[in-house]
Amino acid sequence: MKRRNFIKAAATVSAFSIIKPNLVFGTKVNSAVRFGIIGCGNRGTAVISSMSENANVNIVSMADLFTDKLQTAEVNFNKLNAARNFAAIKKTGIYKGSKAYMRLLENKEVDAVLISSPAYSHVGFLEAAVAAGKHVYCEKPVATDVEGIRRVMEAGEQLKGKQSLAIGFQIRHASAYKEMVDRVQRGDIGDLITVQLYYFSSGSALVDVKNGSYDEFRIRNHYHFRAMSGDTLLDQGIHMLDVCNWALKAHPVSAIGKGNRNGMGTVGDTFSNFEVIYEYPNDVNVSIHTTKVGPAFGDVCCKFIGTKGSAEAHYSGGVFIIGDNKWDSGIAKSETELTAQQRASGVFSSSLHDADSNKDIAFVKSIESGNYINEAKSGAESTLTALLGREVATAQRPMTWDEVYYSNERLDPKLNLGQFD
Repeated sequence: MKRRNFIKAAATVSAFSIIKPNLVFGTKVNSAVRFGIIGCGNRGTAVISSMSENANVNIVSMADLFTDKLQTAEVNFNKLNAARNFAAIKKTGIYKGSKAYMRLLENKEVDAVLISSPAYSHVGFLEAAVAAGKHVYCEKPVATDVEGIRRVMEAGEQLKGKQSLAIGFQIRHASAYKEMVDRVQRGDIGDLITVQLYYFSSGSALVDVKNGSYDEFRIRNHYHFRAMSGDTLLDQGIHMLDVCNWALKAHPVSAIGKGNRNGMGTVGDTFSNFEVIYEYPNDVNVSIHTTKVGPAFGDVCCKFIGTKGSAEAHYSGGVFIIGDNKWDSGIAKSETELTAQQRASGVFSSSLHDADSNKDIAFVKSIESGNYINEAKSGAESTLTALLGREVATAQRPMTWDEVYYSNERLDPKLNLGQFD
């Protein structure tokens, strides 16, 4: 069945199959939210592991293009189930190939879907999952191009309060970040003047693909190809841009920037670095500098500067406010600061220590309670914010939000996925 026909058929079925939560949940086994995972690599394993450890989650199905990914993940997922006294995944619930996601979505045992495949596939999987009546947790970015972003927004409009759709911006659930943003929004640093963002990452090593096709090479090394990953701003810098949109309660109106492939070698077409200046409403200028190159991971930070002080948050380096209304989250500003007593008492060096668990619990609880969430719009806007930066840095000319949004740009990875069936 072709994807578009599948979506139409799934939408028809889901109209008659959505059951109120209080009619579904009973005993521990029956009340567990039953998950299917589309994309069984490292990220998918990390996210579902966190969900299984922090909420009543039963992994019942999995889908991937590649046998080795399924084999490795099956062992890990069955261990997670066993720890919660759930059965191993049925062999009939393990699907391989280009149509694997369709078969998973047809599985009536699946309540919710984790989409953790490479970014180029997010849109199609998300649309199909929504049409099939499944709750959806989709990794960021929501898409690699403008057409995909618009499709995600449209899919979000189809939910109509009957399903949960979460996008993987877990920083919004980090306690330290949330408190900082609350304080910025209530005026603790005064009127906002400017914002500085940066994300300095190490590069991605190339995966050797022996006896495989060029398509397989690109999929397994998707971070090196723009049409596959969206490029560095959409893959990593997007986290800080999402925090900025969240804190400012807005998206940018225009941008200008630069970027290039210095230090990247001959494989792929993604940039090693971006520097972009965004104009937000009320004449607030926001700068972001990102790198994804070299052997060492650097720092990640957002800094909001106002008339009464500044608010600053690092992944590892503290979350605090200086100025008229000083505040400190208690996150250690360096590993060397932590004494053995502090470690024992629960002082953290990472500001993200509770981000994943809080996000996972919130998603699962939304399903259990029937208080469904819909993050399609905010996820799409943060993705378009990153995409705007990518486009101005590539074209090396200013662009507006509307110019990019209405361009309906489309990136085609030109994959022959049928070869993996």
